[in-house]
Amino acid sequence: MAATILIADDDAVQRRLVENMVQRSGYQTVTFDSGDAAIAYLTAPDSAGADAMVLDLVMPGLDGLGVLAKLRESNLSLPVIVQTAHGGIDNVVSAMRAGAHDFVVKPVGLERLQVSLRNALNTSALKGELQRIRHSREGRLSFADIITRSDAMRGVLKMAEKAASSAIPVLIEGESGVGKELIARAIHGTSERAAKPFVAVNCGAIPDNLVESILFGHEKGAFTGATERHAGKFVEASGGTLFLDEVSELPQAAQVKLLRALQEGEVEAVGGRKPIKVDVRIISATNRNLLERAKAGHFREDLFYRLHVLPLTVPPLRARREDVPYLLRHFLARFRAEENRDIASVNAEALAALASFGWPGNVRQLENAVYRAVVISEGSELGLSDFPLLAGHDAPATAADLPKLDLGHQAATAPSLAGTDIPIAPLVTPAAASLPLLTVEGEVRPIEEIETEVIRFAITHYRGQMSEVARRLGIGRSTLYRKLEAIEGQETSQEPTGE
Repeated sequence: MAATILIADDDAVQRRLVENMVQRSGYQTVTFDSGDAAIAYLTAPDSAGADAMVLDLVMPGLDGLGVLAKLRESNLSLPVIVQTAHGGIDNVVSAMRAGAHDFVVKPVGLERLQVSLRNALNTSALKGELQRIRHSREGRLSFADIITRSDAMRGVLKMAEKAASSAIPVLIEGESGVGKELIARAIHGTSERAAKPFVAVNCGAIPDNLVESILFGHEKGAFTGATERHAGKFVEASGGTLFLDEVSELPQAAQVKLLRALQEGEVEAVGGRKPIKVDVRIISATNRNLLERAKAGHFREDLFYRLHVLPLTVPPLRARREDVPYLLRHFLARFRAEENRDIASVNAEALAALASFGWPGNVRQLENAVYRAVVISEGSELGLSDFPLLAGHDAPATAADLPKLDLGHQAATAPSLAGTDIPIAPLVTPAAASLPLLTVEGEVRPIEEIETEVIRFAITHYRGQMSEVARRLGIGRSTLYRKLEAIEGQETSQEPTGE
């Protein structure tokens, strides 16, 4: 799925030109004719959002500087490229001080816009990664920090947000590497316990004879080697959240004590004489079917029902391939910064193969694959040879074959990290060979209607290349723009006024 670029410009012709250039660069677009409409879209509760904005500085109503101020007030951090016909130094300084990422002068060229968008998206990705890392360390990770555009994941996160508002036990199920701990941290970071500890325990990595000691603590001298008193993870997490990863691997003896801790709200340390009261929110996770484990006698059924109060099933990466380009962009931004490598993009062939790969190791495998590629790459662009795991994998030949990758509004390119292109065949609409000349009543259609349809078809067919459109239609560019303005004016006059 390509990045979404929001375009706000009151000039219909300029707005359409920028939209065509953005789509030719491989991105999706959403357009508005005013700053007020753009802000209303971005702040709507059900808004799909945008990854960057191309913003006209001079508009009636809420102008470009006003939009930048509203973005700050709403804590929206998308990068903004300001464009205006007035390129004075005062305008540049004002826009940059207001938070703009870049400044271009109308009419902006395709290459200049591509570079600006690429830099804006890469910078935004790096800032997002740094913010996620900082929030995770501070225990303030939120659902906004989770990278996804998948409807399946949105459903999971919506349920997780509801869970965050209470202390209800949550069981997160899913394959290894799908991001179960990330969701657990987001639940904690969004809850009232965010200021308290988040303690993670991998139950599958603890030796059986140490499980009780690590979870519930021990007194000094309780067993050989217990030279000091240890509080245990439950006490460490008191007031906050205890995350029990791979909870299905707990031995039976520890399951009994865990059940008592959940029921009574207290733990008893190994060698201790009296129980200790604890206030802990439990979030558990497993990559197995815990109900089947319980039915087979490997996991206590009473404990299962204590943990399985609000289950969340995280889909594997192969079931949400639309997330791959976004995850790629963010991993690439982080690792090239960490490794100090000047790698700007992933080429189209590699992107297509990565998007269609099965990813048995899920997001963790993708992350490690990008890390390795950044380290071993010898160029400024990652290609198929930098991803050995793709050897022998049959990648789709064209963008049209990419599974579950939305190419936007008849975009000419595949989803891209930096404006890379996957050429596809010329777009032909079903009605291309049969333009109707009669109305449904059997009357000849007005010449203006037919001309409008021909112009729209030509712009789509030639991918917004206005010089080629004008040449093929046998008219000058200025005539083409004048006709587009007339079409825009007709459509505007036909819209209901709401009065």
